[in-house]
Amino acid sequence: MRRALIPSALALALASLAAQPAFAGHGKEEAKAAPTYFALQPLTATAIRRDGRRGVLIVEAGVQAMDPKLMERAQQSEPRLRAAFAQVLMTYASGLPRGAPPDLNYLSGKMQGAADEVLGRKGSKVLLGSAIVN
Repeated sequence: MRRALIPSALALALASLAAQPAFAGHGKEEAKAAPTYFALQPLTATAIRRDGRRGVLIVEAGVQAMDPKLMERAQQSEPRLRAAFAQVLMTYASGLPRGAPPDLNYLSGKMQGAADEVLGRKGSKVLLGSAIVN
């Protein structure tokens, strides 16, 4: 019985080595699509709340760029972008009337100008997620 088992096991082993697995073509590393968007950490600035006490204006922002070179430059310039956006936000929050909601259209325009200046050219989009005065 042992002699009959060895040739059949050998035949199965050789057959499994000769056959290609069904997923043979999927092992290659596929070209990954370059990212077109990245989110920044929430930006904060001091604002005056409705009751007259100090509060915090929090804005979530991100940068979108379809050009891979511009996107790479934006990712490398993230600290400078954060600094420019924080400056815009602090300037805006200091003049925000008590209890008034933030004007996101105005903020996005100013932040877009800051992004174009930091990156050295146009082509990126500054996207705002939410703004909260707490």
